Amino acid sequence: MTKPLTLAARWRQRLPIIIIACVAILGTLVLREYLSFEALRENRAALIAFRDSHYLLTAGGFILAYIAIVSFSLPGATAATLTGGFLFGLFPGALFNLVSATIGAVLIFWAVRAGFGRSLAAKIEASDGRVKRLTLAIRANEFPVLFSLRLMPVLPFFVMNVIPALIGVRTSVFAASTFLGIMPGGLIYTWVGAGLGEVFARDETPDLGIIFELHILGPLLGLAALSLLPTILKTLRGKEREI
Repeated sequence: MTKPLTLAARWRQRLPIIIIACVAILGTLVLREYLSFEALRENRAALIAFRDSHYLLTAGGFILAYIAIVSFSLPGATAATLTGGFLFGLFPGALFNLVSATIGAVLIFWAVRAGFGRSLAAKIEASDGRVKRLTLAIRANEFPVLFSLRLMPVLPFFVMNVIPALIGVRTSVFAASTFLGIMPGGLIYTWVGAGLGEVFARDETPDLGIIFELHILGPLLGLAALSLLPTILKTLRGKEREI
């Protein structure tokens, strides 16, 4: 039987998530205006000049900044994605955006799992009821469920980083479903960012609602449904065996 953790040990486990929460609150209050589309518009000339003079440094700094935005749940993830496209084009901008967002998501996933996930997962295993059945169903179909939820973000990005950690999803499945699931949306917003030069020249604002247009949303919904098809068929077969 596992020996109960002392109070000090529990606080040490939860220290990473406490730090993330504090930085998120402070960042929301202090950095919101600096991590916005308007900040990109105002500083675009300086950013381009610095990129042209120090490309590798700019790329490395951008990736680290994006990881920090996601891992600390700071405001400005959309603006960061647009910036990746604006500075680096569709490629490698999309690659920088997807890798950074995935790494940031994995870091907060680890922090939550270390602080709360293991103990909560153990309680769920020991319980008996609807919560346990739902958790086991998700675990049995980890990748298709998480992939479809990333593909069609019905839940906030932060929530989708937390829930899998609380129910004991494997890191490899979480990372793969995150990277592949955010890929379509990431490519679209990076593409929008790559065209910001013309938008700025016309003194306009980019259409960030493009992802909800039917010719884009329709295929995404179809792909999400297709990814869940094996899970649905498995569930139906299980019910047929029970009858």
